[in-house]
Amino acid sequence: MPDSGYNQFCPVAMAAEVLGARWTLLLLRELLVGSARFNDLRRGVPRMSPALLSKRLKDLETAGIVTRCEASGEPGVFEYQLTNAGRDLRKVVEEVGNWGQRWIETAATLEHLDPELLMWDIRHNIDPRPMPRRRTTIQIIFKDLAKSRQNWWLVVQPARDVDLCSVEPGFDVDLYLSTDLRTMTEIWMGYTTIARAKEQSKLFISGNRQLETSIRSWFTLSPFAKVEKLVA
Repeated sequence: MPDSGYNQFCPVAMAAEVLGARWTLLLLRELLVGSARFNDLRRGVPRMSPALLSKRLKDLETAGIVTRCEASGEPGVFEYQLTNAGRDLRKVVEEVGNWGQRWIETAATLEHLDPELLMWDIRHNIDPRPMPRRRTTIQIIFKDLAKSRQNWWLVVQPARDVDLCSVEPGFDVDLYLSTDLRTMTEIWMGYTTIARAKEQSKLFISGNRQLETSIRSWFTLSPFAKVEKLVA
């Protein structure tokens, strides 16, 4: 935790000493959506250095918010799990996000586009249940980016976590989505819809017709997309 605190008995001050350090709320956001291993946490906070991530995790352990434990059936592999105190922060993190969605201007939000973070968030929210009970591969192409960051693949398999690949996984692609990074971010954040982006020729979808027609059932949006914006 920070070396110097507020030195106040107020619960807001005491909570701020634990939660107010840079990156801490974003790290908690990632733990709350299910990331548990160090490398997965890094993908959820891609601009955070590994050294700082390690420090913040130790800080959260000290505060009793996370615990580090060996992964089941994988000796020598460790995971970070939220304690009761950590899980109790879900509403706090959600309300901070709700406030940001409500009151931060859209233009300000869209100044900070990040394909790695966007695709990692999308990966967290793919719902495999309406999809075929087999391996399904979806390729998203950001036509406005350099080739090294342009292509992303989501590999969905029954009873397994969705895989996100930035290198071709070697599977036949079932559905292609071609767009630009801003448009996909706008869709993800609820600023526009898939249908509107297609009508405006900003999004092109091809491949398996069943997957395309059911896309709104399995391509779920940011949990904050449903929050009404109160500023333009």
